[in-house]
Amino acid sequence: MTIKKGDKVKILAGKDKGKIGKVLQIFSERNRASIEGLNLLIKHMRPSKQGEKGQRIEFPAPINLSNIILVCPKCDKLTRVAHKYIEVTENDKKEKKKVRVCKKCQQVID
Repeated sequence: MTIKKGDKVKILAGKDKGKIGKVLQIFSERNRASIEGLNLLIKHMRPSKQGEKGQRIEFPAPINLSNIILVCPKCDKLTRVAHKYIEVTENDKKEKKKVRVCKKCQQVID
């Protein structure tokens, strides 16, 4: 997956176009992501008990992954993501680990 929880992303389409936020949740099976403070929807809740007031709850609705792009934490530019394997030595053991790499500055994002 090119975008993960906690990444800084920019919205490319929709009512919040051009805004930058942090990814709260990824829905990989639906190909969507929820972004903190963006794409907010209002849900009206009925009162559950008599004498209680109803409520309006704002929540960030999921947005399609094709409408967001990653902001590189190193160079702070909009970027696509490449995947590379790097060798990591743990406990005298060499392993290959798949990491995300910025296409512009070639720095490891993970």
